[in-house]
Amino acid sequence: MNEYVPSWEALAGQVDDMSRRLSEIEARLGGDHRGPRPNETLAEAYWALPQLRERLQEAARGGVLFAGSVVGLDGELVEWERSAATDSMLSLDWSEAADALGALSHPVRLRLIQALAGGRTAVTELIELEGLGTTGQIYHHLRQLVSAGWLETTGRGRYQIPATRLVPLLVMVTAARR
Repeated sequence: MNEYVPSWEALAGQVDDMSRRLSEIEARLGGDHRGPRPNETLAEAYWALPQLRERLQEAARGGVLFAGSVVGLDGELVEWERSAATDSMLSLDWSEAADALGALSHPVRLRLIQALAGGRTAVTELIELEGLGTTGQIYHHLRQLVSAGWLETTGRGRYQIPATRLVPLLVMVTAARR
């Protein structure tokens, strides 16, 4: 049997080529990426990580940082940032986050939040969207989102995402995407 077995060098070249092509596709599609884009240095790709490492020099297991700077519906700039050491995060009672995370775990609630983030504020506007259910069902979902702190009421039948929750909400949705 004369079965062709590529050399390690050939395999490494194929992996490098596939990685380069994947990076090019990700660059064309936009959005997040997991490494430098073509002709981009590690320092350019990961501009926040060096500062995080500097802040967490004492943390043996590293940490996380998430932040955002977005313009809210009212035209005001909303900036938010949070960082935490891994050990401190692992020592927390994660079950305390269950209500907030659970409120985001329903497709209808996510669609409602997306519509509110897009500028709809009144239940009458939300009812017009297809597939969200009856008025009673929509109010049920809105109450859960208010209870979890993702929304607040601004008047009779009107809701909004609190400015302090806008960036965390976008971070959660971004992190959940594959």
